Amino acid sequence: MAGTGRAYVVGTFDTKGEELRYVARLLRDAGHEVTTVDVGTSDPDATAADVGPREVAGAEAFTGDRGSSVSAMSEALERWLPARDDLAGVLALGGSGGTALVTPALQRLPVGVPKIVVSTVASGNVAPYVGSVDLTLMYSVTDVAGLNRISRRVLSNAAHALGGAIAAPVPEAQDKPALGLTMFGVTTPCVSAVTEAVADRWDCLVFHATGTGGRAMEKLVDDRLVEAVVDVSTTEIADLVVGGIMAATEDRLGAIARTGVPWVGSVGALDMVNFGAPDTVPEQFRGRTLYEHNAQVTLMRTTPEECRAAAEFLADKLNACPGPVRLVLPTGGVSALDAPGMPFADAEADAALFDTLRERVRVDDDHRIVESPHHVNDPEFAATLVAALEEITGGRP
Repeated sequence: MAGTGRAYVVGTFDTKGEELRYVARLLRDAGHEVTTVDVGTSDPDATAADVGPREVAGAEAFTGDRGSSVSAMSEALERWLPARDDLAGVLALGGSGGTALVTPALQRLPVGVPKIVVSTVASGNVAPYVGSVDLTLMYSVTDVAGLNRISRRVLSNAAHALGGAIAAPVPEAQDKPALGLTMFGVTTPCVSAVTEAVADRWDCLVFHATGTGGRAMEKLVDDRLVEAVVDVSTTEIADLVVGGIMAATEDRLGAIARTGVPWVGSVGALDMVNFGAPDTVPEQFRGRTLYEHNAQVTLMRTTPEECRAAAEFLADKLNACPGPVRLVLPTGGVSALDAPGMPFADAEADAALFDTLRERVRVDDDHRIVESPHHVNDPEFAATLVAALEEITGGRP
């Protein structure tokens, strides 16, 4: 049985029209209402789609230069597609160019809206296309260049996958408000203790702080799907300022500033920067304190200078947040490796981190620094985080 709303089938009808019409027909045959959207730029006035290129992008997008026209179309689709009030899910098809054109718009859609792209580049590095949303890339196997015994099967699978996602009943939302938490392997005991303490009152959404994890959490904050944040593991900032492989973007904490969501956070794992296997560590860092976390991840201890840089970034972001902020400092150590006798124990680096935050974070009635003498993974520190959360949310729920 078809669900409510329409399936949007999006692509360049000037080059992929046969394939796009094929998947649209399969969806209609399954009982779904379908809107086809042409984002081709070669001939904006000749389209067999329900929505033509000019309706998406306007006349100004078509300059006669392919590169600028494609860029303008991609930007226009980012604005146009999320504004549809009847959109139940999206299926797009494309090669490298088509995938790059449509996926920025799909990343703008809320988490939970089905998004499937059949693409020739789905077997490579897909991070730029997927971003931090629940976008499914399906490898086309053959090029998206006509219908054949392989492409028909792959495209049919994609169409029916979207149809199933649209038709399936949405699980009932929990009555509890959603709480976003960031966790890293070296802060797991802390986050587990916080989650256990508040799980009866909050629906706990834990995100792995690997760069993508922080972006995913903040995407939900921007979408108003998270009502408060316990940002224990801000380690992605260290990778950003030093050059690690699990970096945040410059927009880390931007969603908190835009929405004013209550934020409790800490400096979990800011003692480390992530690289890949040992032989991938950049040459300039080879003489540093390194720790092989596993065969694919090598950790590097941050220096006092790097800790100050991370603290400055964090402080500046927190100072821009209009909502309640509680920055909780674990002066007994910021990760499992930053403890007496452990490889990353470094009192000077920790002092640089804490002192910079004390100096730069704006403190007022809504913004406070809470200091704890405990280690980040001590039960007492988790209890301090929980108390701060209860304070800034008024004991909700």
